[in-house]
Amino acid sequence: MIHVEGLTKRYGQSLAIDNISFHINRGEVVGLLGPNGAGKTTTMKILTCFISATAGRASIAGHDTFDEPLKVKEQIGYLPESCPVYHDMDVTTYLRFSAEVRGIPSSKRKAAVDRVISDCDLGKVTYKLIGHLSKGYRQRVGLAQALIHDPAVLILDEPTSGLDPNQIRDILSLINNLGQEKTVIHSTHILSEVESTSDRVLIINNGHIVAQGTPKELMSRSSGTTVYLTVKGADVQTQLASAPFVKKAEKLADGRDGFLRLALQGADQRDVSLDVFKMAVEKNWLLSELKAETASLEDVFAKLTRG
Repeated sequence: MIHVEGLTKRYGQSLAIDNISFHINRGEVVGLLGPNGAGKTTTMKILTCFISATAGRASIAGHDTFDEPLKVKEQIGYLPESCPVYHDMDVTTYLRFSAEVRGIPSSKRKAAVDRVISDCDLGKVTYKLIGHLSKGYRQRVGLAQALIHDPAVLILDEPTSGLDPNQIRDILSLINNLGQEKTVIHSTHILSEVESTSDRVLIINNGHIVAQGTPKELMSRSSGTTVYLTVKGADVQTQLASAPFVKKAEKLADGRDGFLRLALQGADQRDVSLDVFKMAVEKNWLLSELKAETASLEDVFAKLTRG
């Protein structure tokens, strides 16, 4: 549905994105994750034909963003980060205007407006001025205009920016519902949003795609599972470090009464806590702690975007 190959964008001497490539299948919800200034908004502006690329190609539903921008715009609904709605219009008037701009026949506009008001839960504010609404409701209005023509693809640039926790939860729930029937790409720098909404994640940093996959895949590709143990025994650290199932044994602290606290990395990044337990039984070690922790998406993000 969305294909990007070798996409590059320069602003003068500044390189915003550098030779990025990815694809998004029909019906996927994909999170574009990265720190501020990573290139997320530039990528989305190219996909929506707002700006053109310096090099590379991008297409949506088979239509090239450079050669066929009008065809692309027919296929997409776009919510920019700033949510540029008309504050002096009421919700219904604005959505009717959006339907007209989108070329929806007059005989079908009311049905289209009623549909998005229902989908975006705007029934309580239909005749209120947009300028009098909370930011959360303005975001809903922005989503409604993006959906008015029933597009196959939704492109959402930081849709929860500036919202309070309840408003964020409502918008993420709406994205989850929309993702059941549409292709969605949304940008964010908030990791919990990606985990709760996205089938797949693209991590972008300094204009480069540095990782992509499901949240679970990304976490498994990191440092794997770390086993923490507090143990007492003769030459424990040396024996564990030389065990065939251990890649690294690091002492974290000296405990009381001769106990050591260690962190172990498995030789194949797997959970080796059962191997450690068996070894402790064989060696008559005393264990007061044994737990395994898998790297979080936050750990992966920090590793890929720092330095």
